[in-house]
Amino acid sequence: MSSVKIELRQDQIEKIDSICESFGNQEGELINVLHKSQETFGYLPAEVQEVISEKMEIPAAKVYGVVTFYSFFSMIPKGEFPVSICTGTACYVRGAETVLNEFKKQLEIEVGETSTDGKFSLSCLRCVGACGLAPVVTVGDKTYGRVAPDDVKEIISEYLK
Repeated sequence: MSSVKIELRQDQIEKIDSICESFGNQEGELINVLHKSQETFGYLPAEVQEVISEKMEIPAAKVYGVVTFYSFFSMIPKGEFPVSICTGTACYVRGAETVLNEFKKQLEIEVGETSTDGKFSLSCLRCVGACGLAPVVTVGDKTYGRVAPDDVKEIISEYLK
């Protein structure tokens, strides 16, 4: 997916400034600033990172390094319904990969991408702490347990109503 240049409005820049200030513009608070910014904007495009870099006087490369290091952060807008497949040991052993492949096929996207209609994004995560229900899929805040490839179409259709 290619990066899209976005133009931040003045009110958005002021919002980022206030987030930075709420953490005292302290370099040690960068992760908290990034979390709060992603919560506000839904993702962390380069333009948001640049404003944080300037406001906190941290090199842009360092901000980018933190964003790309932690899988929680995203530089791509997430879909309205973020789908995450657990690929931790229990889920993997019980077939998470076949479930993931079915989601890729049904949604016509790869891991880390968002569907063209903006409805779904696809990611993997390590463990949701529901190993007894493996394989586990989350869509937003909802958790699905013992998911089989045959269940994928039905799960997706719940969100298309």
